Amino acid sequence: MKKLAIISTLVLGLATTACDSYLDINRNPNSPAEENMTTDIVFPAAEMNLCSSYGDFYRIAGGYHAQYYAHAFGTSNYVDYSQFNMSATRSSSSYTQLNQRGLKNLKTVCELAEQNEEWGSFLAAKTLRAVIYQSLVDAYGEIPYTEALDASNATPKYDDGQTIYAGVIAELDEALSKAGTNDKVATNFLLPGKNSGAWIQLANAVKLRLLMRESGVVDVNAQLDALVAENNFPTSDIAWEGCWSNESGALSPFFAEEFATNWGSTQINVVANVAIIGTLLQKDGDGNVVYQDGRLPAMFETNASGEYTGSISGTNFSTSDNYKSTYWCRPVASYDMPVYLVTVAETEFFLAEYYAKKGNAAQAKAHYDAAVQANFATYGVGGADAALAKFPYDQANYKKCIGVAKWIALAGINTFEAWCEARRLDYPAFGTVTGSQMYDDNSDSSYKPQLYQPGTFYTPIKVNDKLGANKLLERWNYPESSSSRNNQSPEFPGYATPVFWGK
Repeated sequence: MKKLAIISTLVLGLATTACDSYLDINRNPNSPAEENMTTDIVFPAAEMNLCSSYGDFYRIAGGYHAQYYAHAFGTSNYVDYSQFNMSATRSSSSYTQLNQRGLKNLKTVCELAEQNEEWGSFLAAKTLRAVIYQSLVDAYGEIPYTEALDASNATPKYDDGQTIYAGVIAELDEALSKAGTNDKVATNFLLPGKNSGAWIQLANAVKLRLLMRESGVVDVNAQLDALVAENNFPTSDIAWEGCWSNESGALSPFFAEEFATNWGSTQINVVANVAIIGTLLQKDGDGNVVYQDGRLPAMFETNASGEYTGSISGTNFSTSDNYKSTYWCRPVASYDMPVYLVTVAETEFFLAEYYAKKGNAAQAKAHYDAAVQANFATYGVGGADAALAKFPYDQANYKKCIGVAKWIALAGINTFEAWCEARRLDYPAFGTVTGSQMYDDNSDSSYKPQLYQPGTFYTPIKVNDKLGANKLLERWNYPESSSSRNNQSPEFPGYATPVFWGK
């Protein structure tokens, strides 16, 4: 009898109240008989495995690594993240969630779908499988792939990231070749009620992300040319939304982790970073506002005094009497906040870069402008024209303008992807001001956010000593849940060693 790799009761509960009753946590779906398994049963579990990690752990870690988030007074939960560090232990549970649960569930969906010629469900499962492998490669660089998910092999070899990217792109191509535009797709929360046509668009967007991310080190020009010429990408944002409710076990993941008090906790960890606040709210030497981005209120709340304030990476201000948690801004969050997988803006930024590399400045600018406008639409605010005037497209410096604009755009949307893109494009670049210059961790009077240079990164007050100054964290240490049990785990190459597409 085949066993179903199923997510835990806690993750099942994420979507129970607002979604279909078959995910009722009072049912026991564990290890159903093979004849009772269907893609409709397994697929929702698989996508919630991805959603819960991608929308929580990856968002929090990415937010600190991309200097959207800093730490509040008196806690130390994520200070290591803000110091550009990630231990082998810290990411282990998320790795287990994605690998041992998500990928195993998706493998079961693929097997059932192929057996029953459910090509819409096959494509959907392959698409999410590609997203998981992309996320794991982008975080760790090397992970098991070609020998992974084999119950008879407890020590699968680690494949290099380029091999994995090529593999999942080939898997997407196979699935796209089999799926028609009107094939039925298994019950899901991401694109509920949509047929395979919508999943074809999503698969294309994921493929575009993969190809563009590796395009600096791998010749994928022919594949990109064909994909862009097809021009069949999502016309609206793709996110898990509309399936959350305001009760324990059914909250959107980031809100549940950092804002909900259902478990009795009122601790504040995540606050705004001076980098994103200082970029979106710029002042002159006299303290007068010269630019305020319309997206700022959609990304961050004001503090208790109605002001926008940003903390500094690398410390938690634990010595401060004045800069307590109520002084800092917090991310805008709600129990029903979407978990974005792909947005129109992200796709448009990639297309802008594609045309920029081709030397087609007019098309690059058109897609760049469309990306910024789409991002404002996602946030539901006005002010796109002002942002485009402040951060205009520049063909001569396309990496810089796209890198900074994309970093701004993803601040409240997808912080993990922002960290990846900053490592790939090398923008935002590091400015000349350091965290220690803005706050010396000893005196309240040393807090000088006005020194921050808009649109740049800065070295945290205390930084991972394996990195040093003016360097982003390039990768996470291999997760203990994998490396400690696998004698084929390679030696960690170091926090400053880029994953394959960043070399």
